[in-house]
Amino acid sequence: MKLSKQQLFDLWGVDGPYSEANIKIQTRILDDSVSRVMVEVEANINPLTFRIVKAAKKAFTDDEHLQQLLDHAKYMGKNQGYVVSSFSKEYTDEDVMNEAKIHLKYTEKTILKMHKYAMDLLGIG
Repeated sequence: MKLSKQQLFDLWGVDGPYSEANIKIQTRILDDSVSRVMVEVEANINPLTFRIVKAAKKAFTDDEHLQQLLDHAKYMGKNQGYVVSSFSKEYTDEDVMNEAKIHLKYTEKTILKMHKYAMDLLGIG
């Protein structure tokens, strides 16, 4: 299938879908001091992939992580796409970072599944 310019734009990639999954460390500053440090896992999913998978949500009823992502992601504009947080916890020790890494892997696997579905449907890749 030949994709339109808009479809290619909404995939973010040159020839296929591009999305991101990140671990970020957030410093919360209140008044004149650091109140706490948080570790967060967040994903930015390209708009076309998200819309394709959302339209086929019933095909993924057995995938709890994917269902939660579809239910909680918010559209934040064409530059950020659909944004979802899959983990947020105060960074008290390395166990928190290890837990975040586990959530990052789940998020990566979920996005890869979404990309594969969209690529198969669009006949790319």
